[in-house]
Order: sequence, then C-alpha cells, then structure tokens
Amino acid sequence: MLDKVLIANRGEIALRILRACKELGIKTVAVHSKADRELMHVRLADEAVCIGPAPSAQSYLNIPALISAAEVTDSSAIHPGYGFLSENANFAEQVERSGFVFIGPRAETIRLMGDKVSAIEAMKKAGVPTVPGSDGPLGDDEGDNIATARRIGYPVIIKAAAGGGGRGMRVVHAEGHLLSAINVTRTEAHSAFGDGTVYMEKFLERPRHVEVQVLADGRGNAIHLYDRDCSLQRRHQKVLEEAPAPGIDPEARAKVLEACREACIEIDYRGAGTFEFLYEDGQFFFIEMNTRVQVEHPVTEMVTGVDIVREQLRIASGLPLSIRQEDVKVHGHAFECRINAEDPRTFMPSPGKVTLYHPPGGLGVRMDSHLYTGYTVPSHYDSLIGKLITWGDSREIALTRMRNGLDELLVEGIKTNTDLHKDLVRDGHFQQGGVNIHYLEKKLGS
Repeated sequence: MLDKVLIANRGEIALRILRACKELGIKTVAVHSKADRELMHVRLADEAVCIGPAPSAQSYLNIPALISAAEVTDSSAIHPGYGFLSENANFAEQVERSGFVFIGPRAETIRLMGDKVSAIEAMKKAGVPTVPGSDGPLGDDEGDNIATARRIGYPVIIKAAAGGGGRGMRVVHAEGHLLSAINVTRTEAHSAFGDGTVYMEKFLERPRHVEVQVLADGRGNAIHLYDRDCSLQRRHQKVLEEAPAPGIDPEARAKVLEACREACIEIDYRGAGTFEFLYEDGQFFFIEMNTRVQVEHPVTEMVTGVDIVREQLRIASGLPLSIRQEDVKVHGHAFECRINAEDPRTFMPSPGKVTLYHPPGGLGVRMDSHLYTGYTVPSHYDSLIGKLITWGDSREIALTRMRNGLDELLVEGIKTNTDLHKDLVRDGHFQQGGVNIHYLEKKLGS
C-alpha cells in the first residue's frame, strides 16, 4: 500500500480523498493556497504545505510547486481529485518522471481520451456505440464538409476536439450556416484550447445524459459499476444526478455496460473513469470519457457499496481490483444535489463567511462537504461547497429523503442554490424520471 499521498486539490474532494487514505492507513499531505489555510482537510492532514497565492494558476495549477511539495514531504503518490490538473497528461507524465505515482490513468491514456476525435476512434474500435459523425477531424474542403453534413443529416453540431465543459461547440440547423459555424468554432477552439481541430456529429434534440462508471487495474481486469443519469444541467454543468438511470431499456443497458468494460481492457485503462453517453430512443451514443473520479461518484457508491476512491488508491499501489464483475450489484436508488455558494435565481457566486452550518442526517443521508461554522468561502474557486446524497430502497424513498434533507440543511451567512434543488425534487416531470438535458434550462427560461 502507498505510504504517503499528496492531495493536489481542495474542498470537498480533498476531504473525501483524505478520509479514504486514513481508512487505508496512508499518511496524507494537504497542499493549499494562501486563501485556503482554513480548509478542513488542511487541518486534518498529517502535513500541510502552502504552494502559492490564491489564484489557481499560481497554486493548484502550478506543476513545479506541486512536485516540489511532494519532494519535500517525501510523498509516494499524488492524487489529483477532479478539476484542476486531474486530466492534464503533462502533469501525469511529470509526476511519474519525478518518481511519484500518479493516482489515475497513464499519461498516454489521458491524451487518447482527452482528444475527442481520437477518443471516438478508440471507442469505435472497442465496440462502444458512438454518435454518427465525420469520423475524424474536418478538413478545409468546403464541399466535403457540406457532403458530410448532408450524410449525417441536420441538425449537426460542430465540436472542438480539445473542448470540454460545454465550450467549443456550435449547433447548425441549416446548410446555409454550416461553413461559417465551422470557421467560428475553429477560431474559438484555437483561442481557448490552443488547438483548432474540429469535428462534426449528429445533434440529438432531446437526449438524456447517462454515464457509466468503470474501474480497471491496468492488469487486464476491469469492471463497470452500472450507470448514472446526469440530465439535469444548466449551461452544460450538472446540477443533480441519480443512480441508476431510470427508464433505460434493459437490453441496451446490458450491451453498453459490457462494451465499456471491454473498452477499458482494450485501451489498457488504469484507475477510475467514466464513459459519458447521450441516450435517446433506446440508444446510447458515446460522447467522451472522463479519466478521473467524478463529482457525482457518491451516487454510484451508495447503490453498489463500492468505495471508488479506495479502489483508486489500491490500484495506484499496484494491487489488482478487489472485486469482480459478478460481485457488483445495484441495491436501491440514490440522488445527489450539488450545493453551490451562489444565488439560486441569478446564479452569481456568493463567497463569504458561513455563520451557521448544519448538515442533514438520518438513515440513507450522506453530506460530502468541507464546510463548518466560521469557515469563509473564498471567491477564487468553483462555487461547489458540498454534495447532499440520499439513498433508499426505491427511487421514491430516496427522493423523499432528499426532500427532507434539503429542508434540514442550514447554511447561513452566504447564499446557496438549495432553494433551486427544493424546487427540482418536487417537480412533477422530474419525479416521473427520464427528463432530457434541455429540461432544466427550459424550466429556468434560460
């Protein structure tokens, strides 16, 4: 087992990783910016190192500072969490070259799946269903691009190969707008990602966002942990998730789960990962793979009983998977509400001092948060301050516990989006299950 892990992140995920390390008897090192001295995991870690001022570029994204912190604390591995450098192949490579274990996939795997074009090609080879598209990057021949769009059928979507987070994409409904959309997306992609490569896909008009959680040990062993529904989104950012995804065709589900497991073996995957799909009319279409632990991983843990972060640490220690596919079963249903420090109507960030914090409790209730009374939420980072997760024997029980948990949650001194979640879990269409990715924005009128 690893001796000491440096946690290259902050907030609730840093605390989540620390707890998993402590369970396994692994010593921890918390790195933090000057603005994050009072974070809970910094208080609880065996050692703490300040790696720079508040701006992320000078602290959590500062690769030399992170590696230096690992060196001076004699750490054996670095866990990137999610966000920041978690899917940065250059970081993973530098960590390994410096003699440390990167708790995640190999750098070449991150590169493969980080480029949407190469990822789609790899998934096709592995038998994972993909969205009809250009089968590679778009060239400069306007006639060929027009012909490709006609073959796919309108509407189509132009996407940046290096894009992510909802950036670098443009929907085209008619041929007259196609060429200008390609040119504009190329320009934006080059400006935002340093890579102007774009590709084309069929634009699905009412899909759901369904993803498959996987674990693989890089030794030829891989399992899936079933699926999650993440369709409630605003501006391509997830708001509320659940597992398993409701109302999925059983035959289609079985096929895509096995395809994802086999794909992990095909690409020699190592660690935790998530295959993201659009699901429409009983069909799955691969869109991307996230080569890290997901924000929403707790809902999968709640219904399978598998500790995903613990497995990450075991795999990074060189151990094989501790569970087999036949051991993984789904029990009940789980929801997760992302609690953000933001105005529930305008969505403007709301940093400041938390004057009172009371998390909900009870059977089937889990609160992953770094908050405490007296903590000051800084203005420099993502507004996520916690995740309320509930489980029940049925979807209805889990949803009832979520409604009760949201009513019980108290965060004073700052604004949060709790009222938005209270509305969502009482929404009639959501209670029925299976709303598409456009539902929340239509409901909000945005």
